[in-house]
Amino acid sequence: MIARLLLLAMTLSLAGCDNIVALMADPKVAQRIADSKAIGSACRYGMRSIEDCYVLNEKASKAAVFDGWKEMDQYMRDNKIDGVPSKGTKPSASAEEMIEEKASDSVPKDKVAASDGKVKPKPKAADKAAH
Repeated sequence: MIARLLLLAMTLSLAGCDNIVALMADPKVAQRIADSKAIGSACRYGMRSIEDCYVLNEKASKAAVFDGWKEMDQYMRDNKIDGVPSKGTKPSASAEEMIEEKASDSVPKDKVAASDGKVKPKPKAADKAAH
């Protein structure tokens, strides 16, 4: 009888393990996650793309920023709320500019004119026939 009561008590105490783990978690980690979610929400309300939000907040958890952005997006859609354009700074270089810059770096040196550094155009068929 005592063994059954002991087994029942242990089972009931283990049922709340998820709550115990949550209580023992580091409050700084929980605060950083909450801050990252708030950053994502603010970015969505400020009509910023998620990529811009990541670039502007490099130290924030990307997963939590995305969760906050997604939750705010759903909230704004459900309540028909329009975003407010942000007046803060924009990222220095967008992803498209970085891709174009890397693509221009890969041009072979033999195609670059020595005098002005520009890429020489390929001769057209009509130009070849004229010569």
